[in-house]
Amino acid sequence: MFIHLGGDKVIRSKDVITIVDQDTHDSSSITQQFLSSRAEEDVERISSEQTKSVVVTTEKIYLSPISTLTLKRRAQAISEYEDYTEDQENTTQT
Repeated sequence: MFIHLGGDKVIRSKDVITIVDQDTHDSSSITQQFLSSRAEEDVERISSEQTKSVVVTTEKIYLSPISTLTLKRRAQAISEYEDYTEDQENTTQT
């Protein structure tokens, strides 16, 4: 399944490692070090709007204008849907 990060950026949900709130990023020196150690081509700003969350995936880091709470809800909805469809497939096969 996919998660919409804002603008026209959609990523595969299974590629997400973590989603960090921008305020946490600003206050954490470890997170700042991690992001600054990444090559520029590994970090993508999705929009010119204020960054609200940092989405780390297996391939890239995205600076998203969408809040972590909204992204979490989207990811949960996808997870619940995948669990439901998997349960349906298992019930059908039995």
